[in-house]
Amino acid sequence: MECVFGLVGNGFAIVAADTSAVHSILLHKNNEDKIMVLDSHKLIAASGEPGDRVQFTEYVQKNVSLYQFRNGLPLTTSAAANFTRGELATALRKNPYSVNILMAGYDKEAGASLYYIDYIATLHKVDKGAFGYGSYFSLSTMDRHYRSDMTVEEAIELVDKCILEIRSRLVIAPPNFVIKIVDKDGAREYGWRLSVQDVTTAAV
Repeated sequence: MECVFGLVGNGFAIVAADTSAVHSILLHKNNEDKIMVLDSHKLIAASGEPGDRVQFTEYVQKNVSLYQFRNGLPLTTSAAANFTRGELATALRKNPYSVNILMAGYDKEAGASLYYIDYIATLHKVDKGAFGYGSYFSLSTMDRHYRSDMTVEEAIELVDKCILEIRSRLVIAPPNFVIKIVDKDGAREYGWRLSVQDVTTAAV
């Protein structure tokens, strides 16, 4: 029931993800951040098996940092996406990762971009993309309302429409979402959309 989606606007990219940590029929927490900051101008949003998702995204993050440390300049978003796709392809016939990725970034020359990378190492540059059961509703909503020249405010309004549609239509809908944005000023958290918060209970 995971929901990860993103879009590219006029000079920025936005990604949103649910924050539910689930195993089988159990909900463990409602504040799991599934969007990792790769470097100053890149975000990676992932869905899939929790162990694979955390391990693989951290692996990509550390290798992107290692490249910049060794060479003195950062990878472009396209290069980072192709590196990620290559690692998934290498692992595919050995010990595959069950993880789907949306990578967003901003480069001075290319501007904002969004890359769709699935668990079988398919890579596409897209204007909008989504993974999980929530994609059935977020993609159709974005198809109806998306424009390539959207402002940040218009894009956030569209993200909120997608979240509302997922909450109202999906039979087991995740209640909480985190939204992050990347533009010329860098990658950062924009906000959370909460309908349920974790409650700390006393040990029995």
